[in-house]
Amino acid sequence: MELVRGVHNLSAKHTGCVLTIGKFDGVHLGHQAVLKRLKQKANEMQLPSAVMVFEPQPEEVFAPIDAPARLSTLRDKATLLAEQGIDRLICIRFDKRFAALSPEAFIRDLLVEKLGIQYLVVGDDFRFGRKRAGDFAMLLDAGKREQFDVVNTASFRLHDSRISSTAIRESIEQNEFEIAHEMLGRPFSISGKVIHGNKKGRTIGFPTANVLLNRCRSPLQGVFAVTVTLGTIRYFGVANIGSRPTIDGTRVQLEVHIFKYSGDLYGKRIDVTPISKIRDEIKFNSFDELKKQISLDAEKALTLLTALFDDVITESEN
Repeated sequence: MELVRGVHNLSAKHTGCVLTIGKFDGVHLGHQAVLKRLKQKANEMQLPSAVMVFEPQPEEVFAPIDAPARLSTLRDKATLLAEQGIDRLICIRFDKRFAALSPEAFIRDLLVEKLGIQYLVVGDDFRFGRKRAGDFAMLLDAGKREQFDVVNTASFRLHDSRISSTAIRESIEQNEFEIAHEMLGRPFSISGKVIHGNKKGRTIGFPTANVLLNRCRSPLQGVFAVTVTLGTIRYFGVANIGSRPTIDGTRVQLEVHIFKYSGDLYGKRIDVTPISKIRDEIKFNSFDELKKQISLDAEKALTLLTALFDDVITESEN
């Protein structure tokens, strides 16, 4: 799959495509139904299938405090969309300058001139352009003038109307990971590159792999029993997702202690899958209190995981 980052990287070779526009947060089963039909239409028309997303997401620009937590980063989306067989991911930088583009210019300059769309799939609540003045009806009118078809995503779905990114977020927040799994078509996980932390964990016998969460908000907060995938091997672990208030942390990050692992993880990518929430993140009066609680958390996580699985999973189940 080709990734095109920014309008300035669109060239003549990108003219002519079957396109859908949306957040595709999580690329859940509802999204996958749309993408399957989009791919079929692209094959019929002998054109590339393309997905357009905005980065950051519009709410993260205009209302960052209230913006919904993300299920997937751009990297996650790219991986998942490639797995769906999409030919091209077009990532448009969303900022106040782009938001000021008139709806007419969005259609004329981007959709028609730059992309030469022949078929467009969007939700009937899709709004675009300055002050969100552009809507589905405007796209229908433009399609008639410019000779491209416009289809509502709802007509591409079958029996999955109850599936939404919002519903998945709510399931995750309520510790209902099996329900989230059903809607996503896979377990929910957080992936990222391991960075150097403050190394306090190793001083108390619980070294952690630290991953910065490049999301406006995390859908998870607290301490969890988890599985950790490194390459083709999976391990049990206990993870904290939060700002680490006891040590006056400010950045939200994931810290995971991996049972039975002693290698060097710095710079490597790991996938962390929450299995069950153990407790909320709280601020302790001292580091000694935190140390005692971490021991209890680790014991509880290991007990829970060994009860759910026959043994530590040593090979991924593909």
